[in-house]
Amino acid sequence: MPMLIERAERYFEFAALGTNWRTEILAGVTTFLTMSYIVFVNPSILREAGMPVTGVGVATCAAAGLGSLLMGLVARYPIALAPGMGINAYFTYTVVLGMGVPWQTALGAVFVSGILFLLLTAAGVQQAIVRAIPAGLHAAVAAGIGLFLALIGMQNAGIIVAHDVTMVTLGDLTRPSTLLALLGVVLIGALTAWGVKAAMVIGILVTTIAGIPLGLVQWSPGTYRWGEISATAFELDIGGALSLGLLEIVFVFWFVDLFDNVGTLVAVGKKARLFKSEMRIPRLGRILFADGVASTAGALFGTSTVVSYIESAAGVAAGGRSGFTAVVVGVLFLLSLAITPLIGVIPTAATAPALIVVGSLMLSAVREIEWDDPTIGIPAFLTLTTIPLSYSIASGLAIGFIAYTLLKVLHGEYRKISWLVYLLTGLFLLRFAYLGSTG
Repeated sequence: MPMLIERAERYFEFAALGTNWRTEILAGVTTFLTMSYIVFVNPSILREAGMPVTGVGVATCAAAGLGSLLMGLVARYPIALAPGMGINAYFTYTVVLGMGVPWQTALGAVFVSGILFLLLTAAGVQQAIVRAIPAGLHAAVAAGIGLFLALIGMQNAGIIVAHDVTMVTLGDLTRPSTLLALLGVVLIGALTAWGVKAAMVIGILVTTIAGIPLGLVQWSPGTYRWGEISATAFELDIGGALSLGLLEIVFVFWFVDLFDNVGTLVAVGKKARLFKSEMRIPRLGRILFADGVASTAGALFGTSTVVSYIESAAGVAAGGRSGFTAVVVGVLFLLSLAITPLIGVIPTAATAPALIVVGSLMLSAVREIEWDDPTIGIPAFLTLTTIPLSYSIASGLAIGFIAYTLLKVLHGEYRKISWLVYLLTGLFLLRFAYLGSTG
């Protein structure tokens, strides 16, 4: 046993990283508590697409557990993975509800995007793409997705409602469900301000309990069965996803996955001082491999795209430095499978506040945008506003890329643009041309 422990310490480079078992376990628990809200929120979003809640809950825990274990054991980074916020909203509200795509086909698109992710990783294309795209647009996409999440949360809470003249307006704030959601926002915000790691989970649970006397919680206790995953597992339609009309969806799933992964990696890696430059990241291929496998497996299990979580920074702040931090997170997600029967009890009014608060946190990415440079600031602004207003991450990406390329060219900086950016811009122009020709 001592020899096994010693080998594990060498494998995870405890001595070189200045860490130990106690610190790594504490860091893993911290990261898990910070991001465990996804166990409740992801099923609440995907059920709007018609997916079975308990099945999605099991798939969420399984995908997060597998992804985090792979990141810890193979890539050896303290970064946790789980179904991504924002991309799950795109899956439900844009692809399934907006475009009328069956959720089985949408899962097929997630699977195809995961395979594409793995192939491009093996070919070494991913890092070249990341270097080619300006950081300002990357930050704008993150902020735009944050606004998208906040808008969905406010709509689910009844804070913002549709209006025939102004498109949207303020809802009836005296409705019990809306008041409950506002209570949740205040509670989660206060706990976050006090630095409580489990702020999201506590907020969701307390809001749920407060909703019981209001008649907003429908209690239907059940027992845990691994077989619940059969409601979503292997139900994906890969053939439908490969049709021409879904190529754009596959692209968005892949694109957001890539930038969530790399953005989180750079942010967390710098905070932990795991590398000196984002241009030279040790074991980058393994990192991308872990993410690609997790997304592919997640689609097979029955959930939307799996990404790296910026909440991993909480574990790093607690001292986590090695991959064992992610291993601890993975094990805790697998243990969370036992609570999936309770997920259906959580009302929308209790999960909506989490969407709003997560959206506000994601908006902090705007600090990375060079607003003083119009060739970056204007495309970034168009990106982060178009995503929520068009209810489409794809449209925001397209508008931002086209504006960036045109402004750079008109400013005489056409030589500073990578051929990959020109290629992506051309694809986005063809997208709008195709959408126009199909009405």
